[in-house]
Amino acid sequence: MDPADADLQLGRKVPIPATPADAIIDLVPAPPDHFLVRLSCPEFTSLCPYTGQPDFAHIVIDYIPQDYLIESKALKLYLASFRNHGAFHEAVTCEIGNKLADVAQPMWLRVNAFWFPRGGIPIDVFWEVGDRPVWLYLPQIDIQTYRAR
Repeated sequence: MDPADADLQLGRKVPIPATPADAIIDLVPAPPDHFLVRLSCPEFTSLCPYTGQPDFAHIVIDYIPQDYLIESKALKLYLASFRNHGAFHEAVTCEIGNKLADVAQPMWLRVNAFWFPRGGIPIDVFWEVGDRPVWLYLPQIDIQTYRAR
């Protein structure tokens, strides 16, 4: 969504979208510099498409904006819309990456999804688009591999 054409969700009461497809990702102009943005959602929830049981993840989104920043409240609402969305871990991670890349058109974007165990097996999914610049300082993600996270 082009910020010039829309009222931002920021600064007003907005309900959580019923589905990820209903969610609006607001953008705001980025400063004219190159830098890394890291957004974290340590309490992400979606549903198993077969059992309907909740799945939990710690999602870390790293990106280099081109013209726009992803507005954090809009992102929070988008991610919350997955609460009642049934899909496998891999599909959810790719859906988030594809939507953010499509809307924000960043120079580079990576979605890191650290899923808590289902059936005793943690499933970590990483989605990336764009060429990672050689100058990019990418801090470590301080999430341990599974040891009862």
